[in-house]
Amino acid sequence: MITRTRLAAGACALLAALTAGIAFPAGAAAGEPTGEDAPKVNLVLDVSGSMRTRDIDGGTRMAAAKQAFNEVLDATPEEVRLGIRTLGADYPGDDRRTGCKDTAQLYPVGPLDRTEAKTAVATLAPTGWTPIGPALLAAADDLDGGDGSKRIVLISDGEDTCAPLDPCEVAREIAAKGIGLTIDTLGLVPNVKMRQQLSCIAEATGGTYTSVEHTDELTDKVNQLVDRAADPVVTPVATEGADTCAKAPTLTSGLYTDREEFGRQRWYRVDVLPGQELRASVSVGADRAVNPSYGVLLRAVTVHGREIVRGEAAGNGRTDVLSTGLRYPKAERDDVDADKPAAETVCLQVTNSFSVPSGAKTTPGLPLELTVDVVDGPSDAGDVASFGLGRGWWLLGALVLIGFVAGLLWGWLSRWRFAVWRTN
Repeated sequence: MITRTRLAAGACALLAALTAGIAFPAGAAAGEPTGEDAPKVNLVLDVSGSMRTRDIDGGTRMAAAKQAFNEVLDATPEEVRLGIRTLGADYPGDDRRTGCKDTAQLYPVGPLDRTEAKTAVATLAPTGWTPIGPALLAAADDLDGGDGSKRIVLISDGEDTCAPLDPCEVAREIAAKGIGLTIDTLGLVPNVKMRQQLSCIAEATGGTYTSVEHTDELTDKVNQLVDRAADPVVTPVATEGADTCAKAPTLTSGLYTDREEFGRQRWYRVDVLPGQELRASVSVGADRAVNPSYGVLLRAVTVHGREIVRGEAAGNGRTDVLSTGLRYPKAERDDVDADKPAAETVCLQVTNSFSVPSGAKTTPGLPLELTVDVVDGPSDAGDVASFGLGRGWWLLGALVLIGFVAGLLWGWLSRWRFAVWRTN
């Protein structure tokens, strides 16, 4: 499960603050939910032979899954397009090649017919292998197309048995496509190896992992994930930064996703008018094993290479997401024609110092999420930029004055006490 620290919490607060004030133009801006496509959820259920095990509330794991599915189908919101895919449901033999292809769409992703879906689930019986990797690839294809939210909920009681198609690598490949698909995983009565694999799958796409040992826990969690799919979301827009500012794409306000190679840099351009303020933040995720001690740097520079402002953050291996941000208010100019104000092109540079242990894969690059927000600036842009204190100068001045007066009083009191002592 993703480890969260104070740094990650602060990063989330920063992203929320930046996103809240985004000034989008008319129409759908980058990363803005359009509301045109219904949310889609694909429930992927492990129906391998191990699901016969009787260790969940006195019944089999398969029975618990069926009961949970029936309750989830009853509670699924009308606007959600739901489908069900199985893995290991059809081939009972010992041929590995055949068993590792055993995945099928039990109920197609679309408007939900609850009776038909329940009937399909009732026919399932624990059968074969556990081809998690192939099932995830197929499940992603089931959700292909459209701009609405897409979510896969994987429920399994064991690790994949079809390596070398590593399901964690499959999840990273899905995330690298930039299609905004999230994979959540639930482990039934998990062991250490299964927990690590399902956690890795979820983390690669920004999803969650949950261990489940009771039927009601399974029902509640799947219901929660299906309901979450119906909530309005902002889907990041896939972009591709350049190795220099001159070749970089020009971004407007919005949420963007990219991939950055280890120890490399990515450049983006943003146009800022006089009187506007640029707010930018970046989060880089370690979606695989990395060496401890790493950092992320976000710089705003001019097209001539002069640094304007920077934000940086460092990690020590205790968090798998590192975030930082910056603000740049551009002051009004009196010599600019009001009808045609001159915009300044600001270059954003993202650099990371992550490194991988020997033998670990370096491709694809690390997932990067960039928030760009260009809004009307404060009445006095120079005040905000004053050493980062802004109106905090008033507080600083008050503290200095209080300290000065307190020092005078303490000195006078000390001298008076010394004089009294000498007199006595």
